[in-house]
Amino acid sequence: MRPQRTFEDLVAEGASVPTEGWDFSWFEGRATEARPSWGYATSMAARLGRASAVLDIQTGGGEVLDFALAQAAPAQPPLAVATEGWPPNVAKATALLRPRGVVVVAAPEDAPLPFADGAFDLVVSRHPVRPQWDEIARVLRPGGTYFAQHVGPASVFELVEHFLGPQPEDVRGGRRPDRERADAEAAGLDVVGLRAERLRMEFLDIAAVVHFLRKVVWMVPGFTVEAYEPQLRALHERILAEGPFVAHSTRHLFDARKPDPPSPRHP
Repeated sequence: MRPQRTFEDLVAEGASVPTEGWDFSWFEGRATEARPSWGYATSMAARLGRASAVLDIQTGGGEVLDFALAQAAPAQPPLAVATEGWPPNVAKATALLRPRGVVVVAAPEDAPLPFADGAFDLVVSRHPVRPQWDEIARVLRPGGTYFAQHVGPASVFELVEHFLGPQPEDVRGGRRPDRERADAEAAGLDVVGLRAERLRMEFLDIAAVVHFLRKVVWMVPGFTVEAYEPQLRALHERILAEGPFVAHSTRHLFDARKPDPPSPRHP
């Protein structure tokens, strides 16, 4: 029988794993998360094959776009561009996507998109921190589409509230799909599809919790092992006594279209 690993050993492991990109393969055997039924990356691939100019906003390490382009092959958009704001991810995405002809542009997530009006007929994004609806609408061509998977309200809040305590309702209700629909429509987009799902997650050891909170930094802002050692130790003991820690992620799928301009009136 393998000896039980100590709290200190597990925490040290979780704190040492690199966090660049959106590759979650390290979590294999340490944590699980059910995936949305719509299969975002595969659905994106079908659209890439029909697009002429594509923008992937906040691409992370480029893994999702790389997968989708591989699935779409041999059909490829003539122009593909991605933005990313975190320097380690810019470097990782550039190395991964350059062989596919994708230009990666370093751009802060809260800055205006550095592209001309109407530059793209397809804009995609997986888990943008905060969608800039006015900018998305601006860079889309008339008839173009925004197709994205967003994080929903109170996602993984069982874990968040273990560390931060009960959160106010305005925080729990942020990212609600109905509010985002209203914001998209206010920017001039027609929301033609919107689906939402709540999905089970399990954390099998405290190393997975530490790595997750280091990687998904907005969950517990300013997280460090030292600052949250009591909460980590309590959760470690809970997992040993009760089994995997269960939380739930929330996701919604946006399919929005920029309307064609009205036809000119003839006398």
